[in-house]
Amino acid sequence: MPLEAGLLEILACPACHAPLRDDTSADTGADAGELVCTGADCGLAYPVRDGIPVLLVDEARRPA
Repeated sequence: MPLEAGLLEILACPACHAPLRDDTSADTGADAGELVCTGADCGLAYPVRDGIPVLLVDEARRPA
């Protein structure tokens, strides 16, 4: 279930405050996706569970 465009426009990375992009192609499950930080030095990927973004730094996946 994709996030609403209006919601995505106001969300920001909790770590660096950069905009987030929706990455529904993430291989994290059938209905899951990720919101990926667009910050050059950050790049954290936050999970989306049951259509709800989990914007906790402790829950984020670090870039490879």
